[in-house]
Amino acid sequence: MSVISSLWRPSTYLRWVYLLLGAALVLAFILVDSALGAVVHDLDLPNVATGIIWVVFGLLPPIVLGLLPAVREVEGIAVESLLGVRFDERPLGPARTWAQRRRTALWFVLHLVAGGIVGVLSTIVIGLGAIWLAAPFRSPGTRDLVPGTTYVVHGNWTDLWMPAAAIAGLILLFLLSAAVGALLAYLAPRVLGPTAAERIELLEQQTATLAERNRLARELHDSVGHALSLVTIQAAAARRVLATDPEFAETALAAMETSARAALADLDHVLGLLRDDRRPGSRTAPQTTLGALDRLVEATRAGGITIKVERSGDLDRLPAAVSREAYRIVQEGLTNAIRHAGRPAGELTVDLSIRLDTNGLLLAVTNPVSGKSESLGGGRGLSGIRERVAVLRGTVDAGPVSWHDGPAWRLAVGLPVSMTKG
Repeated sequence: MSVISSLWRPSTYLRWVYLLLGAALVLAFILVDSALGAVVHDLDLPNVATGIIWVVFGLLPPIVLGLLPAVREVEGIAVESLLGVRFDERPLGPARTWAQRRRTALWFVLHLVAGGIVGVLSTIVIGLGAIWLAAPFRSPGTRDLVPGTTYVVHGNWTDLWMPAAAIAGLILLFLLSAAVGALLAYLAPRVLGPTAAERIELLEQQTATLAERNRLARELHDSVGHALSLVTIQAAAARRVLATDPEFAETALAAMETSARAALADLDHVLGLLRDDRRPGSRTAPQTTLGALDRLVEATRAGGITIKVERSGDLDRLPAAVSREAYRIVQEGLTNAIRHAGRPAGELTVDLSIRLDTNGLLLAVTNPVSGKSESLGGGRGLSGIRERVAVLRGTVDAGPVSWHDGPAWRLAVGLPVSMTKG
């Protein structure tokens, strides 16, 4: 019953169309070979040599055409739309390696062979079917079927076998097309699709893309989160002193504008990268480094926050990758201090220590906390810092400490550093 039910499935006829496309290509190659046949006939070569020429030039054009990179892409589209196959690699791109080209050439030849067989059968069955379906309506007599073959029309019920045979032939044709199409659909992912090694490479590319997107999301969180925290605290400070200290309020508003513009620039940059379909390795993340530390500190101080900075060592000697990650770590540390200190900006003091020595790069951000502060142990900020540090094989120590004016929170990060500038 499942075999008979295939006659009602649209996939049966789509697969038949795919096979007919192969038959059309076979016809095109036959037309080309017919011109070659005329040349070979005029050469009057021995039969063996003629046979070799026919075999070589009969197989060579399909194989050469199948080796073209674009054939894999075209066949992939046809296989997906007509055979109903879904590949691991979507969409199926052009052949990039010789292994893919060889498999594509093999598939192309399979398509031509299967399509040629079904195409010949379709021509015979449909051609004879049209004649036999009309036979009962013709006048009695002997009729030509094909040159050298005749059939007899009796003009009575005995002629009904001919339309019955035509219908049976069509049914068998479509059942055969469904079977051949199912076989090709089974073989397509194994021949046209990626091999095990290519699947691993594809998986690695997808993993790299996901990791890149996760990194970009972390960049966006750190940059925009810090800017929004600054804007919030600067707006609050400006509102409090707007009537009594207009000059400070104007400075805070200018800092808000600067912070918002920088956040918008980072947001536009990251969203552009997320929309970009290039390979992950071609993407370029924001390149802010510790060279922009003074600007970061001044923007934070504009909100009325006191930041005591202690730095030692030649930070210009840091490798670029370490300097970029260190900047983001400091930025996130200051953001957490602003968010979780639990006190007004004018009363907030943050100690920032950056030291580069033979032990590596040591970063420390210390800020007071109160009972009103939110939990510092959760959220994406600290987990993002841990991810950055883990990539650089560093250490993170974050937790409550005793400070000179009460309880505080301290973030300490150690990064191993090669003292050659990168």
